[in-house]
Amino acid sequence: MEVYEKTAKETARDYALRVLKGNIVSLDLEPGTAISENELAAELGVSRTPVREAIIELAKAYLIEIYPQRGSFISLIDPKMVEEARFLRMVMDTAVIESACDIADEEGIARLEDNVVLQEFYLSKGMTDKLFDLDNEFHREIYKIARKDIIYEIHSTLMIHFDRVRTLSVETVKDFKVVVDHRAMLEAIKARDKAEAVRLVDKHLNRYMVDAEKIRNGKPEFFIA
Repeated sequence: MEVYEKTAKETARDYALRVLKGNIVSLDLEPGTAISENELAAELGVSRTPVREAIIELAKAYLIEIYPQRGSFISLIDPKMVEEARFLRMVMDTAVIESACDIADEEGIARLEDNVVLQEFYLSKGMTDKLFDLDNEFHREIYKIARKDIIYEIHSTLMIHFDRVRTLSVETVKDFKVVVDHRAMLEAIKARDKAEAVRLVDKHLNRYMVDAEKIRNGKPEFFIA
C-alpha cells in the first residue's frame, strides 16, 4: 500500500479515507485483500478510530466488506456497481461539460490545456503511470469551470467502482485513447460546441463497455463471479 503525506488541514479520518480510496482505485489494495485496522493505523501514524471510521464509510459505499469475527476485505469488483457509477458519471459529466462550454473563461481553458499537454508529453515518453492522476484532474477541472466542484467531490466515492475498472483498462487493454479524447473535449469546450462535447463524453465513458470482456478476462479473480 502506498502511504501519502498528510496535509496540514486534513483530519486523521479524512487522511485515512484519502489513502484508502487512492489505494483501492490504484489497485495497490487489490479486490479481495484483507485489511487490518491495527496495521493501517500503524502505517498511517494515526489511531484506530479514524481508520475504523474511514472503513465504515467505504463499507457504506460497498467498497469494503466487513464480516464479524472474520475481518474487513476490499470488495471484489461488481459489474452492477460499475455500471451504476458509469451511468451516474455519464449523466453528471454530460450536464457539466455543457455548462463548461457556456461559461469557461480563459483561465480555466488554460488550466485544461496545461493538463492535456502534460498527458500528451507523458504518453509520448511512455510514462503512462502519470496519466491516471492527470485524467482525474482533467475531469475535476471541468467541474470547477462549470462551478460544480462540490458535486464532483460528493460523487467521487461511488466513482471508485468505475475507477478501478479504468485502472484495469490501462493495465490490461493498454488503452491510452483517453488522452486523444481529452484533447478533443478541450477543443469542443474552446469552440463552445456543446453537441460535440456531449458526444465525446459519451464516447469517452463507453470505452469500458467496448473492452469489458477483455478487461475482466485479464484479472478474473478481481471480479464477482
